Amino acid sequence: MREILKVKTRKKTELLDITKKVGDLLSGWGINEGVLVLYTKHTTTALIINENEGGLVADMEEMLRKLVPPADYRHDRIDNNAASHLRSILLGQHLVIPFSDDRLELGRWQSIFFVELDGPRTREIIIRSIRD
Repeated sequence: MREILKVKTRKKTELLDITKKVGDLLSGWGINEGVLVLYTKHTTTALIINENEGGLVADMEEMLRKLVPPADYRHDRIDNNAASHLRSILLGQHLVIPFSDDRLELGRWQSIFFVELDGPRTREIIIRSIRD
């Protein structure tokens, strides 16, 4: 199965918990066991798994700003978003998550985040199942 999940972001940098949306898609497919591959089609976005706790989410945003601060990047001559591209490289654009009994096999505190790094925009995430 394959779906495209559309996500609308509201801020320049934003972490959106998409766990429920992904789980709802999976449960509607009726596939018992396998893995999900999630892939964002955009070079200034990322996908990560971590805990959805407000302080930690703010810490992650601050970490990204500190690791890749605004600077005089060569790419900025084109569209002024080099820091967004570089942050995306650090995080990655795909995830692979096992599932069983129509449920994601995430740990107790794990959530799936879509990370916007150059918003606000409407984005697409490809979600594909691979069966055992």
